[in-house]
Amino acid sequence: MSEPISEGRALYLSGLRREKRTVLFLRAALLLMIFLMWELAADVGAIDSFIFSCPSRMWETFLGLLSSGDLFIHVGTSVAETTAGFLLGTACGITAAIILWWSPRISRVLDPYLVVLNSLPKTALGPVFIVWMGAGAASIITMSLAISLIVTILDMYSGFMRTDPEKIRLMRTLGASRGQILLKLVLPSNFSSMINALKVNVGLSWVGVIMGEFLVSKAGLGYLIVYGSQVFKMDLVMTTVLILAVCAAVMYRCILWLEKALKKYMGVTI
Repeated sequence: MSEPISEGRALYLSGLRREKRTVLFLRAALLLMIFLMWELAADVGAIDSFIFSCPSRMWETFLGLLSSGDLFIHVGTSVAETTAGFLLGTACGITAAIILWWSPRISRVLDPYLVVLNSLPKTALGPVFIVWMGAGAASIITMSLAISLIVTILDMYSGFMRTDPEKIRLMRTLGASRGQILLKLVLPSNFSSMINALKVNVGLSWVGVIMGEFLVSKAGLGYLIVYGSQVFKMDLVMTTVLILAVCAAVMYRCILWLEKALKKYMGVTI
């Protein structure tokens, strides 16, 4: 049987739950107020609803996409491409960071190239990817990978190099191999860095996919935004932007759930 919670502890937990509910309520109220003010501004003519759209027109556009089935096609396309780019960027980035940590010589050789690639605007490579990979999902996923990969490598490698040198020296003194140091110390010590890399990669992967869909796509949220702007359907553009925000928020929430599950499984308390 679990020990009974003290009165002070119960009050503390109750206060935390109350604060969480208050924050959630204020978030919802703020969002509702923004939409209400937006709708009111359009109704009184303070803004041109044809240019800026408004919540009521966006809702009608959303229902139209939903009833026609186009919503699932475009959302599914973008989510699939983003997930592929996210997983590839994270896996390849962490693997490359491990290689750089493992071999200081490789790190010294590749360091200037990583700096240059990180400063290079990846969207400028979009036409190159289209020529190389073809006008399809492969080039869009490659764009997403290009945007997230270098950032992941640099962030994870910096975290690996910040691992407590005294602990590394102690493990070496006790006869631990480099692989054991990596698995038993470096990776667990950088759990927070890996989770932060996942959180950053969610946004970067979406940026890469949308930019790729701007350049070449027949379906996806980026395609809807480009099409809506070309035919001046701002209701479609704004509706798609909100759908994009919801999709990105859901993926970010999934990372938070993963973080909580891994912390529980690994016994991480920080």
